Amino acid sequence: MARKKTQQQEPREMTGLEKLGLRVSAMIGSPKAQLERQARIHRLDTDTDEAWDGVMELLGETDGLHLEFADDGDVIVRWDVLADDGRVADVEEVAPEEAAPF
Repeated sequence: MARKKTQQQEPREMTGLEKLGLRVSAMIGSPKAQLERQARIHRLDTDTDEAWDGVMELLGETDGLHLEFADDGDVIVRWDVLADDGRVADVEEVAPEEAAPF
């Protein structure tokens, strides 16, 4: 029986855009950001102009996201709460989590 040789792929280093995208995703996905429906994105010295502009463009094109460019260079990302039917809900329409019974 012949064995197939598997080619081992060299690990590929992530691009600046991918690194920044993961960092922004983690910021937006954090529990505090999810509760407040906003995240403040900080630009690091290691973020290239190309990566920063690319991520900001992607965020700006995403429905339901609102970007606010702060004077200090940070970007505040805010998002809408969607109701079950897909429309933007008022904050009052979103039912608070039920309190624990103990």
